[in-house]
Amino acid sequence: MNKKLGNIFKGDKVIWMVFFFLCLISIVEVFSASSGLTYKGGNYMAPIIKHILILGVGIFFMVVTLNIKCKYFKIATPILLIISVTTLIWVYFAGQATNDAQRWISFLGMQFQPSEIAKGTMVLATAQILSAMQTDNGADKHAMKYILFVCAGIIPLIAAENLSTAALLCVVIFFMMVVGQVPAQQLGKLIGIVVLGIVGVIALVMILGKDVQQPDEKNNLTEQVAAASEKPKGGGVFHRFDTWKSRIDKFLNSKEVAPEDVDLDKDAQVAHANIAIASSNVIGKGPGNSVERDFLSQAFSDFIYAIIIEETGIVGAFFVGMLYIILLFRTGRIANRCENNFPAFLAMGLALLLVTQALFNMCVAVGLAPVTGQPLPLVSKGGTSSIINCVYIGVILSVSRSAKKNATADDEKMEPATIRA
Repeated sequence: MNKKLGNIFKGDKVIWMVFFFLCLISIVEVFSASSGLTYKGGNYMAPIIKHILILGVGIFFMVVTLNIKCKYFKIATPILLIISVTTLIWVYFAGQATNDAQRWISFLGMQFQPSEIAKGTMVLATAQILSAMQTDNGADKHAMKYILFVCAGIIPLIAAENLSTAALLCVVIFFMMVVGQVPAQQLGKLIGIVVLGIVGVIALVMILGKDVQQPDEKNNLTEQVAAASEKPKGGGVFHRFDTWKSRIDKFLNSKEVAPEDVDLDKDAQVAHANIAIASSNVIGKGPGNSVERDFLSQAFSDFIYAIIIEETGIVGAFFVGMLYIILLFRTGRIANRCENNFPAFLAMGLALLLVTQALFNMCVAVGLAPVTGQPLPLVSKGGTSSIINCVYIGVILSVSRSAKKNATADDEKMEPATIRA
């Protein structure tokens, strides 16, 4: 029996435990936070059953992925690059809009977001470039040029409809270049250029974007943004400027507001997230006892961390945050044991991708970052994004398997030498 389980749960056991806890938290909290979906569908079990099925599909693909050797991921890189660029162009011109915040492709009854595949593809390509151009003194000076060339073909396509995802991906790639020992002088120049670029983009948004007007007092923030940002077909990227300007204004103009002066109609998401956190105390209200889930339109997705805090308090919030930190540091140990650079960079890149997005989602929930629509990886209710995040974990587990074998082989080589000594 143990042997059969061992054949399924291969790879690093700590990563498996982190994944197990995140899935368990996800099932409990999505079930609790899906009251809005339950009300609309008339079936309180349907949302969680669908979520469990999606997690089951994700686990299946994760097990398949962890049994693939790392060398085959290299072969997949050019294929995934072609798929990523093609689908991103396709979704830009012929995709389906949801709340004017994302663009999707419908696939087998689920909404599919090509940027999810593109993120992993960029990490895969960056890892391959960094590993191929490593020298005794770190990465070759031309490595950054090739990485930026690949970025130029994918990141602008993501940014056109999902600026926050593009920004997070840029952060992850930058950290990968730091880990890959790209020359510090080049990284410094890149930071300077990026800062100037960000200032320029913000200036364009503030100049060309229009203020989002409140169409109805009863609408929440998501509905306001969707109604105010309706764009005609062929409007290009500029139709997103209004939404971006609204979010920047709200974040920069945030002031200390007395409880009696809070407008729950105008700032529904942020206000109810703050109420959820403020009413949680230390131990929370208990799983399933959230009140604000009935008022937060994205309680099961973008703001699920606020519901976790409301129901489990500071203790639960700290525990969830620590799971992601453990995932990052454990992956770092795995990468340190790798004999080859490619699997090490790949594992670290995917861990950084998951953890960076998780930390940003948490910052949004507690009001430290503007609302962007980034879900909490492996916890928020999702479709193909949940499946692809499971695949990312599968890749890390695949790397851990080869790293473990290498470490064992090294120990066996050292043992005779120790005896002779």
